[in-house]
Amino acid sequence: MKKRLKRLVTAIGTFVLAIIILIAALFHQEIRTLISLKEVSPYPFYTMTYIGDYGFDEFLQEGAASDKDIERFIMKRLLRGAELELNIATPACTAFTGKTPEGQVIFGRNFDFDYAPPLLLTTRPRNGYASISMVNLSFAGFDKETRPLPLNTKSFVALGAPYLPFDGMNECGVTIALLAVPYAEPPQKPGQITLNTTTGIRLVLDKAATTQEAVDLLKRYNFYFSAGIECHYLISDASGDSVLVEFMEGQVQVIRTQKPYQIASNFIQYKGLNIGEGYTEFERFDAVEKAFMDQGERLSEAQSMSLLSQIKIPDRTQWSAVYNLTEKTVDICIGMDYDKVHTFTLKP
Repeated sequence: MKKRLKRLVTAIGTFVLAIIILIAALFHQEIRTLISLKEVSPYPFYTMTYIGDYGFDEFLQEGAASDKDIERFIMKRLLRGAELELNIATPACTAFTGKTPEGQVIFGRNFDFDYAPPLLLTTRPRNGYASISMVNLSFAGFDKETRPLPLNTKSFVALGAPYLPFDGMNECGVTIALLAVPYAEPPQKPGQITLNTTTGIRLVLDKAATTQEAVDLLKRYNFYFSAGIECHYLISDASGDSVLVEFMEGQVQVIRTQKPYQIASNFIQYKGLNIGEGYTEFERFDAVEKAFMDQGERLSEAQSMSLLSQIKIPDRTQWSAVYNLTEKTVDICIGMDYDKVHTFTLKP
């Protein structure tokens, strides 16, 4: 009897070990990625490094005509069948880019939104540039009650983060942010793959070494807007070259400025239309312009963060970020707590 019991225990142990080995083999990339998920502050604010391939080159071959298409792709390619439902609401943001007194290129951005647990995601794709990007985890279904930590079955949904960036910077210094606008006419050209605005950001971060390359890439695709929320992009690179990209007249339109800085808010600048949402978009824009003018058209990183704190939208600003495109760093304040600055460095 003892020998039989010993053999049974050994068999069960061997079986369990085999299952563990099989799970580790099948999910090693996902497990390593989720192990890297850390809570940085109790807002909560998270950081995570995506380990391995998240299939973006594969995604670019087919694109997505709707949020359901993106959900299906992510669930099949990354989540091993775990459910994902994108939850979209209207953001109201401000962004600007310029130089510091020392000549370094900076990019400031307020993300104004309903409560959103933010994630700073690091990615290093084999066929692309390393980047850091800010992800709104509420799009993946997380909130104050539903969190990815401690690790649980719901945590797998966080693996869709590479497809949900709202701003970010790559190792070349190319930096991009999306902002909502009241109206847009995106390209819908026959034969072109379709992306949404967050996968458009992933495209730029992974593939563009300059602002011009970012524009050229965006022109190769059609676009749709998740939940019908139209957007535009502010883009800059380490040389200081910046553009505002808007979707008008069925084209990707590029707006440049002769000023040593460029500003974006929630209104259309194409052809001087200045069509806004009827909120505070023009006041925020003017406040940024005044700050640049008052400081000799240059702002330090500290002045940029202070400016973001002044133009925040109470109870709406989820994060404020100041990217240094020269040094490849970012300072982030979460939930309007400007006394606590989180600083990160992008390492290729």
